[in-house]
Amino acid sequence: MTTVKNLMNLAGRRALITGAAGGIGRQMALTIAELGGHLILVDLPGADFSTLSALLKDVIHENAEIAYINCNLEDGGQRRKLVSDVLDMKTGLDILINNAAFVATSGLDGWTCDFTGQSIDTWRRALEVNITAAFELSQGLVSLLRASGKGSIINVASIYGVNGPDYSLYAGTDMGNPAAYSVSKGGLIQLTRWLATTLAPSVRVNTISPGGVYRNQPQKFVDRYIARTPLRRMAVEEDFKGVTAYLASDLSIYTTGQNLLVDGGWSIW
Repeated sequence: MTTVKNLMNLAGRRALITGAAGGIGRQMALTIAELGGHLILVDLPGADFSTLSALLKDVIHENAEIAYINCNLEDGGQRRKLVSDVLDMKTGLDILINNAAFVATSGLDGWTCDFTGQSIDTWRRALEVNITAAFELSQGLVSLLRASGKGSIINVASIYGVNGPDYSLYAGTDMGNPAAYSVSKGGLIQLTRWLATTLAPSVRVNTISPGGVYRNQPQKFVDRYIARTPLRRMAVEEDFKGVTAYLASDLSIYTTGQNLLVDGGWSIW
């Protein structure tokens, strides 16, 4: 009899996670490690993996293999080197998590400003990281995922890849909702559907679309966000461990092409 414990066991499987040093990426890495998997953790040059490494020591199994790779996913040359490096490892790959995202800051020129001031350069940068990188990594590593027999691609999008922005949330703050972010995340969701049919039946492809994650945003924004969220709170990074375990493992063995919105109900209104 197949048990839930067996279905979620990732022993012997290897996952590559982009944006691994960030909040959600860190929890995804901890989840894979807790379920017995090996890890290839990718983030920007200069990214601090020390906190994550310390956390992993508490949950990692003794035979676990962990590789840390720096890569600026905005740079096509670095993306191709990343693919080449992973292929050269000769260790295989079972799970690809395209988690890294270009979210920029409110101070970036042409980003969180009026639509007429949003710049084409910033638009291109967002699409390069948020969708082109996911396409190129999926394409470059698909031979390993197919060979796995248990291949799973998990793309991390956003509720704003599905919903239009509610600008009343941002009133009186320096926050905003750039077109490039929403469009790139919507494109990533559609890439998931396209890949799901293209790579079936050997590789499953699904999307996680997080709702707003609490990161010390202005209190007026937080209060407004909570007021329109049925579960009456913003997300925290640990809220994404369960969905990661589900999509990475055989718990979701018959699930592909889906977009799972983990948003406390925000998108149902």
